[in-house]
Amino acid sequence: MTQPPTYPTPPAGGPSPAAGGFAPPSGPTPQGYAVPPQPGPYSGLPSYPPGPPGAPPRLPFPAVPLSPGGQPLASFGDRLLAVLIDGLVLGAASLVVMVPAMIFFLAAVVPDLTATTADGTYAEPDPFAVLLPLLALEAGLILLLLAMSYVYQVEMMFRTGETVGKRVMKLRIVPLDPTAALDRKTAAKRWLAHQPAGMLIPGFSYVDGLWQLWDKPWQQCLHDKFARTVVVKVSG
Repeated sequence: MTQPPTYPTPPAGGPSPAAGGFAPPSGPTPQGYAVPPQPGPYSGLPSYPPGPPGAPPRLPFPAVPLSPGGQPLASFGDRLLAVLIDGLVLGAASLVVMVPAMIFFLAAVVPDLTATTADGTYAEPDPFAVLLPLLALEAGLILLLLAMSYVYQVEMMFRTGETVGKRVMKLRIVPLDPTAALDRKTAAKRWLAHQPAGMLIPGFSYVDGLWQLWDKPWQQCLHDKFARTVVVKVSG
């Protein structure tokens, strides 16, 4: 019959031997950092160099990408949420003008569409009496939206580098050159490549917004590249 393995007898007053037959060392706990439980192996993540003797081990988390000025770059999710918030702000502001304009247009056009002849039948409406005012209304609204977007994205933004959405998400637009300051010219170039180009070129807005996902090393959109800016995460 096989005999069970024997374990060494621990010293008097010491701790019991651990499973496997190895007794932990006795005596006072050494001063310094407590060693945390070691995680399992990470695959595909870079490891930091070892620290000084006695320091806790460094986990192999990837470093946060930084801007040329040393600030952490904004993530795709944060930038997307900031754009959605800014869209809601501009949309709410545009409704203040668009709703009265539509009411005025309908009030001017509906009488021509419902006009009747002497025998009580509907008169044939003049197509130009409806089409021309409609085209004029659409052109006016497009120009108005562009003007509001310019004021919001350039005049109100370049002083602080933040729109309402970026302020909520704690993001800021800064020049790629860390020694430069964000000015009106840079903000206007960024807006030109973002808004008018997106309206004139089909699909450009999607390519522009998604470009940051594969751009290295600054995670720029195309309008960032045109204006030489980056979007960074700020603490407050």
